[in-house]
Amino acid sequence: QLQLVESGGGLVQPGGSLRLSCEASGFSLERYDIGWFRQAPGKAREGVACIRNNGDFTLHAGSVKGRFTISRDNARKIVYLQMNNLEPEDTGRYYCAADLDSGYACAQEQFSSWGLGTQVTVSS
Repeated sequence: QLQLVESGGGLVQPGGSLRLSCEASGFSLERYDIGWFRQAPGKAREGVACIRNNGDFTLHAGSVKGRFTISRDNARKIVYLQMNNLEPEDTGRYYCAADLDSGYACAQEQFSSWGLGTQVTVSS
């Protein structure tokens, strides 16, 4: 059974860094595109970054470009989201999602399997 487990969230001060991990089990990660999405309280869930199955294409939302980086290690079955220079606006629950072919738009409706998320809070 396909399972995604996020970890690495926590409380961090503005300007700090976190690295989120999305660990995959029950399926061959190298066949799947992975996306990171987030949802802040009272707001709709939004795309943060996506990576195609072999890592040859990545897309980062404009609000995080230059601060966040998505990467993957298919051998270890983990996808990372490195988050630097965090801002209070980055606060939210971060989810990873998987799909065999999500396209190139990092659209959440194209992802069929989701983890339960990890909380990120940026506050002084």
